[in-house]
Amino acid sequence: MEIIVHGATGRMGQKLLSLMETTPGCTLAAAVSPELKTCPEKREFYALPEYQGAADVMIDFSFHGAVGALLDYAKARKLPVVICTTGHTPEERAAIDEASREIPVFYSGNMSVGVALLVNLAKEAARTLPDAEVEIVEIHHDQKIDAPSGTALMLAEGIKSVRPEATYQFGRQGTCKRTKEEIGFHSLRLGNTVGIHEVLLSTGTETITLKHEAYDRMLFAQGALRAAEYLVGKSAGFYNMDTMLGGKE
Repeated sequence: MEIIVHGATGRMGQKLLSLMETTPGCTLAAAVSPELKTCPEKREFYALPEYQGAADVMIDFSFHGAVGALLDYAKARKLPVVICTTGHTPEERAAIDEASREIPVFYSGNMSVGVALLVNLAKEAARTLPDAEVEIVEIHHDQKIDAPSGTALMLAEGIKSVRPEATYQFGRQGTCKRTKEEIGFHSLRLGNTVGIHEVLLSTGTETITLKHEAYDRMLFAQGALRAAEYLVGKSAGFYNMDTMLGGKE
């Protein structure tokens, strides 16, 4: 499997490149980043259009604002793409959905298999406790750009799938009481925290707490590589952790 790594010089791009070196069957087709000078001998390229060689799939660990150029390149070359960035605007999400009509697109707010399990557990808890109040707490490193995190939104969307009436409350201040329908989001930014997510459900007489903590960013690289392997050979469409882990098409 020949892979184009977009965002190769970032923290996650570097993790992915390191993982690929020790993963049988994975070959670097091109490492792409605006921080690189184009050097085909080293498989390094400044921008995507500068590489037109062989590739089976692209993995994107760049920045959400680059998704337009990424999708244009992928559609022109009919390449499957795994999008691992978060913080996309509604317009960018619409572009991702539109591209999935032409090419296979894998998109997830978090590439951890453990987080995918957490989403399913949160859905089941919300279904089992229909009157429970729900709060989501997420903690990340102090350089994270988007808040709430893509994972927190994934968790909320999972819960909303079994509670269509749910509303979102981002932070809380003032004198308004919470409503039963709202899902509260709370974002903390501390030091080098890789990622902690908690879902709290309270009925008033008991509280259920579901928690996932990431210790090493390598787990996101592992999930991205697994998604790439899954995506190769698929027909055009939108794929995510549910389709990959649940075998849904």
